[in-house]
Amino acid sequence: MKRVVITGMGAVSACGLGADRLWQAARDGLSGVGPIAFESMPRQQVKNAASISPDDIAAVWASAKPRAQDRVTAIALAAAREAVAQSGLAPDQFGPSCGVIIGCGYGGAETNDRNVTAFARDPLARVDPMSIPKIMTNAPASWVGMEFGARGMTMCISTACSSATQSIGMAALMIRHGLLTRCIAGGSEALLAPSVFRAWEVLRVMTAGLCRPFSEGRDGMVIGEGAGIFVLESLESAQERGATIIAEIAGYGTTGDAGDLLRPDPAGAAAAMTAAIADAGLTPADVAYVNAHGTGTVANEASETQALRSVFGQRLDTTLVSSTKPIHGHALGAAGALEFLITVKALVEQVAPPTINFTAVDPSLGIDPVANVARAFAGDACMSNSFAFGGVNASLVARRFS
Repeated sequence: MKRVVITGMGAVSACGLGADRLWQAARDGLSGVGPIAFESMPRQQVKNAASISPDDIAAVWASAKPRAQDRVTAIALAAAREAVAQSGLAPDQFGPSCGVIIGCGYGGAETNDRNVTAFARDPLARVDPMSIPKIMTNAPASWVGMEFGARGMTMCISTACSSATQSIGMAALMIRHGLLTRCIAGGSEALLAPSVFRAWEVLRVMTAGLCRPFSEGRDGMVIGEGAGIFVLESLESAQERGATIIAEIAGYGTTGDAGDLLRPDPAGAAAAMTAAIADAGLTPADVAYVNAHGTGTVANEASETQALRSVFGQRLDTTLVSSTKPIHGHALGAAGALEFLITVKALVEQVAPPTINFTAVDPSLGIDPVANVARAFAGDACMSNSFAFGGVNASLVARRFS
């Protein structure tokens, strides 16, 4: 089995362009959530989201191809370029030995919404002839592969909110077993379009106020968008070319609840965490910090807290836990990538980012997360969780490289 290391990271989020902007916002508790309004939604009820700023999107589009790409692909490419630049990979180091696995839950929402709106107004209206290539969920992965000439295994894992985490985990498995030498992996999502936003509204899982995971008085999540991309490679490959190693991906676990489509099962989440920790050759006592799925909904936190207690037992009271979704929003298919990037940064800097907007411990949960202010720690391993609609659970464990 080969060891798998991270040599590059990139991000586009509501916190700005770049991995450092995302990490600094998470660490310092600076939320990218702000007002959002859709002219075509006169009865819009939820009026906040973690959207990428107009200036940042303009900068992204300056290096993209609007006639052939949707927003979801443009931000994935921007994040991938940053990750590849940090990795120091040369153009001749991609080819058949480099794969691309980029998760996406929805695909080209902006293009789809524009076409549906035009068709509803006039069925004879001309739609974008590049609609299908723009909308397909594998577009980000395919465009990233073309950008760098990565001709190895290329795929899109689409498992709702765990898409990115599973993509990173599967990429690590491919490298570990020698099927790839390196892989560009992560997730991208850009579904802040009126029709999609309305669909989330009617699910009644979004808050009209502040997202406050694990807190007393929490009442829902806040939607976000973004892309998080990693360059993963075998330890031998990284050392051979003298790359700077950021951290090691030590463990990956994924399970399916095989239960309710929307209601999570604590047993499934616990099994994914247990599998990831065991895969890393660690025990729960070795995990210093957990970036929780923590959406801010009543049901999610009840389930995740029960799962955490099942895995960590009494040690949960001394294990640092937080959710960074109030900072960057719930980016759905990209959420796991943004959160794993934050987790890796937390591991490197030995600082656990806070759960902002936290008011008080919910007696029904009894969990006291890292509240409102970051907290220093000393530890060699951290974990990131993603639990998705459809009962798809995934956890990743990062370990300090030595």
